[in-house]
Amino acid sequence: MTIRSPYVSPDDLYLFNQGQLLRAYRSFGAHPCELDGQGGTAFAVWAPNALEVRVAGEFNGWDGTNHPLTPAGTTGVWTGFAADVGEGALYKYELIDAEGRKRLKADPFAFQSELRPGTASVVARLDGYEWRDEHWMQHKQQHPPYERPMLIYEVHLGSWRLEAPEQFRTYAQLADELVDYVCSIGYTHIELLPLTEHPLDRSWGYQATGYYSATSRYGTPEGLKLLVDRCHQRGIGVLLDWVPGHFCKDDHGLRLFDGTPLYEDSDPRRAEKPNWGTLAFHFGKPEVQSFLLSNALFWLDVYHIDGFRVDAVASMIDLHFDKPDGMRTWNRHGGTEHLEALNFLRRLNETVFGHYPDSLMMAEDSSAWPGVTSPTYKGGLGFNYKWNMGWMNDMLRYMGTDPADRPACHTLTTFPMMYAYSENYILPLSHDEVVHGKRSLLHKMPGTYEEKFANLRLFYGYWFCFPGKKLLFMGGEYGQFDEWKDDAGLDWMLLDYPLHAAMNRYMHRMSEVYASLPPLWELDHSPEGFRWIDPDNAEQSVLSFVRYSREEGRHVVAICNFSGRAYSDFRIGVPAAPAYRVLINSDVAEYGGRTTAAWPLVKTERTKRNGQPVSLTLNVPPLAFILLEPLRSAGRQRKMNQ
Repeated sequence: MTIRSPYVSPDDLYLFNQGQLLRAYRSFGAHPCELDGQGGTAFAVWAPNALEVRVAGEFNGWDGTNHPLTPAGTTGVWTGFAADVGEGALYKYELIDAEGRKRLKADPFAFQSELRPGTASVVARLDGYEWRDEHWMQHKQQHPPYERPMLIYEVHLGSWRLEAPEQFRTYAQLADELVDYVCSIGYTHIELLPLTEHPLDRSWGYQATGYYSATSRYGTPEGLKLLVDRCHQRGIGVLLDWVPGHFCKDDHGLRLFDGTPLYEDSDPRRAEKPNWGTLAFHFGKPEVQSFLLSNALFWLDVYHIDGFRVDAVASMIDLHFDKPDGMRTWNRHGGTEHLEALNFLRRLNETVFGHYPDSLMMAEDSSAWPGVTSPTYKGGLGFNYKWNMGWMNDMLRYMGTDPADRPACHTLTTFPMMYAYSENYILPLSHDEVVHGKRSLLHKMPGTYEEKFANLRLFYGYWFCFPGKKLLFMGGEYGQFDEWKDDAGLDWMLLDYPLHAAMNRYMHRMSEVYASLPPLWELDHSPEGFRWIDPDNAEQSVLSFVRYSREEGRHVVAICNFSGRAYSDFRIGVPAAPAYRVLINSDVAEYGGRTTAAWPLVKTERTKRNGQPVSLTLNVPPLAFILLEPLRSAGRQRKMNQ
């Protein structure tokens, strides 16, 4: 990409102060350039309450006296040119606050940062990389996601593979290893935990200091571009976990940037996030809106990111979220809704979709706020997807229940259908559910060692077939047994153990079947794509339903036996078809189960059942998922066998 002139124009200053400068990174920050034929770097920073602003760095012994910036009128912006500062230089802003105290601050618009524990910003260029993802960028514009398969692999780059503590894979290495792996397991997207620069490894990027700086833990900005480019060349979309709700309090960061609450609210009751030890952005301040809206476009412009998982939306829109009584405030109408945050989120989605209509904007929202994925012109927040936290909580509670006790909580499996089409949903099995003592997905399952695997295979089958797009955290595909160890890496040696290897084969087959069957994703957001066969068989803990595609007659039947009992000659009603083929039986030996004999085609009988015109009988193993497809052409069957 091409960077404009680094000097902030009067128009830019006006738009920045109005909250309308949508690509502020092109002017603000540090830009290597030439002035009157002399090379150097131009700087621009917002610090309206500072008495002086200078640039300090290695080039001047961290004493900014000889590198002052000049205020741009009354806009609060300071600018200047340093002839002796070039690309790669470490720097900070040296600010003198209203009380005469000196503060050294990292650049809020820095494009690169010093490797921690260093906290300086780095002068860096954004241009020069030659992208090779033209086909992907054109393809995604022509294929909206709603009627396409979406299977997202959520990744923490620092612990996906780790040879030893802090020996991280680089972006360039991951461009080979991670991309090859995700292609091999059949996922359509990668979602990266936050890459904004952050001081503490174990915050996973959720407490940031450098919103425009891809973390230096894994290499350079060019390396990250290579990683995204390789993903796109292999047909994989890249989503970024983005945190506009709050930022960390480290002294070199945004807190009290010019000696006063600047990016945060001046009212500590609104600014403080006491449970997280962070500060909320002041969403009503125009300059903060310019900063955050520009940051969203920055990742789309510069790094070709395909969209965002917007973190902690519930904490943004509720003034009382996790606040003790003494810290609660109300809006101007006397309510608890954070009106400025709601306005920001609507502007965010309007801005992103206005410039990148094919983006994915996913709200991680645990609230019951209506219309999260409705258009803003209809009063919605304007996202196109929302994480279905209700489904996730209900199903993990149910699956953690002993099978003998599941009849009493059977409705946990069916209630999510009551609201399945109220939003466009992602079904998340994310990092948050396998850390901090919550145990891994496999370890949540009840029963013996073998039964844990059977339960998890069953749960995954249900997950693949339930309406909504899919997200799985790394390691879940082979049954990581310990919960996520963010400082030690995944336990890849488990693939040497038979049941883990079998789980991996099962998930690979499930992803293949999922991608090949339009009934499992084409009508994810339409009630016409789903019909219960029998949702009420709590006594036997058997759930059955049909998924349909747009093609007339095209459907699959899912049967989930959540009990520990086998059922012989189990009769189930199905849509009219002469016979059904068993596409998946989670209990076969290949996947770690006990069924050894191959299953033939299952013929239907003209016996009505469950409101269906015909029915069939089959043996249903305990803790098993079965997926049936009506018999189709021989060509189709050959394809499914491949």
